[in-house]
Amino acid sequence: MAGVSRANGHRFKGFQTTESGVPEKLRPDPAEWSFDLDEALAAVFGYHADIPEDAFTASTLGQEREGNAVLIDDKNHLLTIGYLATEADEVTLTDVEGVEVPARVVGYDQVTGLGLLRADQALDCRPMTLGGVEDMRVGDRAIAAAGGGHDFAMVVSLVSKREFAGYWEYLLDEAVFTSPPHPRWSGAALISRQGTLVAVGSLYVQDSLPGEQARPGNMFVPAELLLPIFEDMAATGRAARPPRPWLGMFGAEVEDRVVIAGVTDDGPADRAGLQVGDLVLAVAGEPVGGLSDFYRAVWALGPAGVEVPLEIYRDGDLVHVKVHSADRRSFLKTPNRH
Repeated sequence: MAGVSRANGHRFKGFQTTESGVPEKLRPDPAEWSFDLDEALAAVFGYHADIPEDAFTASTLGQEREGNAVLIDDKNHLLTIGYLATEADEVTLTDVEGVEVPARVVGYDQVTGLGLLRADQALDCRPMTLGGVEDMRVGDRAIAAAGGGHDFAMVVSLVSKREFAGYWEYLLDEAVFTSPPHPRWSGAALISRQGTLVAVGSLYVQDSLPGEQARPGNMFVPAELLLPIFEDMAATGRAARPPRPWLGMFGAEVEDRVVIAGVTDDGPADRAGLQVGDLVLAVAGEPVGGLSDFYRAVWALGPAGVEVPLEIYRDGDLVHVKVHSADRRSFLKTPNRH
């Protein structure tokens, strides 16, 4: 993902924060918002999870993960960012008063990057209603909120809405970018002026603005992506769609080309002999450009398990490689949902 510290979203270097919360000048004034701010912030919980030592993601995302989760219904379901929930064994939520509540992972959707939790007991607060990012415009103010109440709420601006391609074989047609960055962004709630939950915090980024304009901020995943898959996630732990083919590689863009920056040990790309530094020229004979192009070309070939023919430029030679894709979930530990 983004490395353990960046993924956990807690006290990253370069932002002045304290245990008392975000800087006071950045906190929202309740009088300037049309909804009950305290009621909304009470629905945001601190999150801590322990991951088994032998879990597939333990070495990349860590065995302890901290972030946030947001109560979204009266059945004690909470929404968080998926990498916090992946292979999580023991989960603890902390409410605005500091009271700890046990919870469990219901499911994780790799397509959206969202995770669903359920608390083991009733939560004494009002759930937050899911809203849509289509109702928000660039320049709008919003509140980015971590667990802990008003002290951990920050007024931010929506600076862009655009496609996002992650190097871990992840693609969103439209992600939300805000600035300034919240110091505890993982799973944080992005709350609209109407008091609805419009997105969930995913990453710290240097390029919240498109193009070459450097402006630190956060990338948020639209919460509305949960709606079509919620019932399946709640019932079975996964969305009712065929799993996408997974190659087990990390890609970087260099001049609108995909360069392999890493491979997962014993993953499909590793088994096929792909190497760091390989330049991807084509998928199934069709030229591809950047990461978005590459992912869409691979996923168009069929579900997980499909053979993916690649044309690779390596050390001055054109190399043809066939990668037998896999279902990423088959490498992960399944959470105990009961």
